Amino acid sequence: MRTIQFREAICEAMSEEMRRDESVYLMGEEVAEYNGAYKASKGMLDEFGAKRVIDTPIAELGFAGIAIGSTMTGNRPIVEYMTFNFSLVGIDQIINNAAKIRQMSGGQFKCPIVFRGPTASAGQLGATHSQAFESWFANTPGLKVVVPSNVYDAKGLLKSAIRDDDPVIFMESEQMYGDKGEVPEGEYAIPIGVAEIKREGTDVTIVSFGKIIKEAYKAADELEKEGISCEIIDLRTVRPLDQDAILKSVKKTNRLVILEEAWPFGNVASEITYIIQSKAFDYLDAPIVKINTADTPAPYSPVLLAEWLPNSKDVVKAVKKVLYK
Repeated sequence: MRTIQFREAICEAMSEEMRRDESVYLMGEEVAEYNGAYKASKGMLDEFGAKRVIDTPIAELGFAGIAIGSTMTGNRPIVEYMTFNFSLVGIDQIINNAAKIRQMSGGQFKCPIVFRGPTASAGQLGATHSQAFESWFANTPGLKVVVPSNVYDAKGLLKSAIRDDDPVIFMESEQMYGDKGEVPEGEYAIPIGVAEIKREGTDVTIVSFGKIIKEAYKAADELEKEGISCEIIDLRTVRPLDQDAILKSVKKTNRLVILEEAWPFGNVASEITYIIQSKAFDYLDAPIVKINTADTPAPYSPVLLAEWLPNSKDVVKAVKKVLYK
């Protein structure tokens, strides 16, 4: 297989779907003339023209509403946010319109739309540009939430998201756009709602998603040197959540650590913890441990930011805790 960057995988997925279906179009800030803030739409304006690759004003509420409305006339828009922090300006449209059109119209209208862009921290960008909103959107019935962690998954999941007849929140990372990975030449899509075991293990299950899962891989490598075998599950999709994959793994390892780049109160890890204790309590040999950011806005200081973010050392410590080591 060929090796491409994360940003190229995103661009390929969008371009392939736009060639396949003329109702698909892209809109957002700097997606056209500038080739995307992160160059994830490079060359798309030249290929598809200004009617299908549309630069917008800095007005997320406005262009989110335009895109959602266009689904009711047969279009399948992709809306890019320069960061999901900016989606808060248009969150009324996402929560009160996109997520509810199908139900409130009695099934007369569907809302096939993808909202995509980077989530969570990306270095020293300050508190208002470093927030993870996966659990916010996943809390809303009617929305699907996808958070890929690698190049291969990003392309396959984005193609499925664009083809989906419901609104999909597709969350990337500014720190992953330059990541490289193998992607096949041919057509492929990854179904939404299916987690994947990225690493087989027997002693403990580690569940994670998005860019922070890299810290789980580092921790697993360190723990392997001590004879501890970690099974790592990449959720890939936060909603719908692949409960069966997690349950099956926990029933094998009897221990669970959840790693998530989000504030500790009311997050995805909290929901997984409830699911496991309610459906697999008798299989647990230790309390579940979840690892999150500190319960504060993200600091700007590099020293404080390093303390705020979860890392591989936190994962090693958590694994040893559930193993009573």
